[in-house]
Amino acid sequence: MTLPPSRMPSLCLPGIEAYAEAHSSPDPEHLLALAEETRTTTRAPQMMVGQLEGRFLKMLVHMLQPRHVLEVGTFTGYSALSMAEALPPGGRVTTLEVNGRHAAIARRNIAASPYADRIEVILAPALDSIAGLPGPFDLVFIDADKTNYRNYYDAVLPKLAPNGVIAVDNVLWTGRVLGPEGEQDEDTRALMAFNDFVASDPRVECVMLTVRDGVTLIRRR
Repeated sequence: MTLPPSRMPSLCLPGIEAYAEAHSSPDPEHLLALAEETRTTTRAPQMMVGQLEGRFLKMLVHMLQPRHVLEVGTFTGYSALSMAEALPPGGRVTTLEVNGRHAAIARRNIAASPYADRIEVILAPALDSIAGLPGPFDLVFIDADKTNYRNYYDAVLPKLAPNGVIAVDNVLWTGRVLGPEGEQDEDTRALMAFNDFVASDPRVECVMLTVRDGVTLIRRR
C-alpha cells in the first residue's frame, strides 16, 4: 500500500490530532519553511515527522539533555532540526541518510538554520555509518526503512549510553500492524516482528506511545 503524498493519516478520532497540534507550541520559521518545501518538492512528504512529533522530540531532548543524538533516517532534516533546538551546550546530532537528494535538502536547510554547528549529515548506508561511529549515544531516533529496523536496533543498542533512550517511529504503521494475517506487505511484517521482539527483549524496558504514527521509547534495564 502506498500512501498519497499528503500528511500521515491520523489514528485518532477526526479532529483530535489537529486539536493537539493547535494546543502544542508552534514550529519556528525555519521549520515551517522546511515543511513547506518538503510538501511541495518531495514524493512522500508524509515521511516528515511534522509539528506534533517534532515538538515531542524537542521535549524529549530537553528532558534527557543528550550530548550525542544519533538519527537513523534524515529525510529532509525536519526531525534533526527539531531535536537540535533543545540540545545542551556542546551537544550534537549525527543524522544518517542514504538518499542523496534528501540529504542535499537537509544540508541546505540545516546550513540556513541557527543550528548548523550542531548537526552533521552523513550520506551513506546507515548500518555502515553506525559501525564506524564510536558512541555512546544518549538518544537514538530510528525513522528509516522498516525492513531494517531490527538491524538498526541491534547495531545501536550496544552503543547506547547507560541512561540512553532509543525512540522508534512508525511502529503503528497507520494501523496496518492490526491487519489480517497473510495480508501484510513486507514493511508491515517487518514492523510487527520488530515490535514483538522489542516487547519481549529482556535487555530493555519499552513503552509504545500513540503519538502520530506510533513511537516506541526503549531503554536498557
